[in-house]
Amino acid sequence: MMNLLEMKCGYHAVIDKLPDGEAGQRLEALGLRSGKKIEKVSSMPFGGPVTVMLEGRHFAVSHSIAGQIEINGERKSAEKE
Repeated sequence: MMNLLEMKCGYHAVIDKLPDGEAGQRLEALGLRSGKKIEKVSSMPFGGPVTVMLEGRHFAVSHSIAGQIEINGERKSAEKE
């Protein structure tokens, strides 16, 4: 298992687990849920936000929250399923 911080930019994966509490509730309100496929677009240095794409929409997630989002099935985004 890995988290969103460990995922490479330009790759996609499936969300396995969101953080507990208010942070997880806010992410779910944006449409990020377990089982959804996301793509990591960018990651800012020095603890900056991580940008992901879900269903054609871009979201910025704080560095600390990205470290709590567990993912699996990481693949290069250019691959077709």
